[in-house]
Amino acid sequence: MKSLPQGFRGGALAAGLKSSGALDLTIIENMGPRFDAAAVYTTNQVVAAPVIWSREVTKGKIVRAAVLNSGGANACTGPQGFADTHHTAEKVGELLGISSGEVVVCSTGLIGELLPMPKIMAGLEAVASDLHGDSLDDISRAIMTTDSVPKVATTSANGSEFAGIAKGAGMLAPALATMLSVVMTDAVLPVNAQDIFTRVAERTYNRIDSDGCTSTNDTVLLMGSGASGVSLTDAELESALMDVCGSLAAQLIGDAEGSTKTVAITVTGAASESDAVEVARACARNNLLKCAIFGADPNWGRVLAAVGTANARMDALNIDVILNGVHVAKESAPFEDKNKVSFADRLVTLEINLNVGSSSATVMTNDLSHDYVHENSAYST
Repeated sequence: MKSLPQGFRGGALAAGLKSSGALDLTIIENMGPRFDAAAVYTTNQVVAAPVIWSREVTKGKIVRAAVLNSGGANACTGPQGFADTHHTAEKVGELLGISSGEVVVCSTGLIGELLPMPKIMAGLEAVASDLHGDSLDDISRAIMTTDSVPKVATTSANGSEFAGIAKGAGMLAPALATMLSVVMTDAVLPVNAQDIFTRVAERTYNRIDSDGCTSTNDTVLLMGSGASGVSLTDAELESALMDVCGSLAAQLIGDAEGSTKTVAITVTGAASESDAVEVARACARNNLLKCAIFGADPNWGRVLAAVGTANARMDALNIDVILNGVHVAKESAPFEDKNKVSFADRLVTLEINLNVGSSSATVMTNDLSHDYVHENSAYST
């Protein structure tokens, strides 16, 4: 069993929210001595009741517990849905002896259906009675929906420990994904932890783009207990968070629904980092390109066509494309033999040099497969 950082305990069980009988409800408690927090949420204007609640909670930068459920998103559920979120936070507060205003609530699953609150209330009582420090595996499994494997990442920094969990396999797009993620550390978080965490989220979770779809429930939460007594420099904290969140983001795209390929799109020679991201994202969201990758077709013309749709500075006659190490296009024209490109490995590397600057960025995506279409055509059945 994998352990949580000092100052944390958690637990999970099957409350009956999933027809499969799998784990679907978890509580993570920060026992202190500090209760520092930062969070990043979806940019979708249609948001779930838990996001509305949790945004208000994390404004105070103090979080003593997080409760997460799979098996239902509690999104687009009207006033009753928000009341259910409120009741959930109140129940956790009552069970742990803390304020409900310091409880983050997260839900994931099908949109537009109310949660079975009697099952959740009973489940919370059972979970709260069995919280322990070696629960990292269980809590990571309790938030899974269409995920085929749990996502866990850990690291250490100068005597402090970090552990993170995440879920998500579809609707993976910047801002964030259909994902929930909780990162815990026993380090003492600085007053600017929110700024650091926002930067990290932008360069990890927001650099994966499976299908261009943005969910209603995305929540990434950072909790710091300070139990190690270690205060990291801003650079050390950012590095540790990049390790954990970067690993989780890579695991998310590697488990994208029905995918057969993971694609790393790196844009170099851009006028700015934002331009590089814009170009990479245009390619990540191009269905023709993603179909070509699924079919093992080294169709670099689709790469250039996708690049050209981006709102970024470029010289359309001077773009280089390297596909799985083969320089298939130079100065926007044929170069090396595209038939040298091998698609034998799951990882596909696509490098695009705009040749107009010195900035770069990488966005991760996946191919567009038959299984992706099938899985998402039957999601609610």
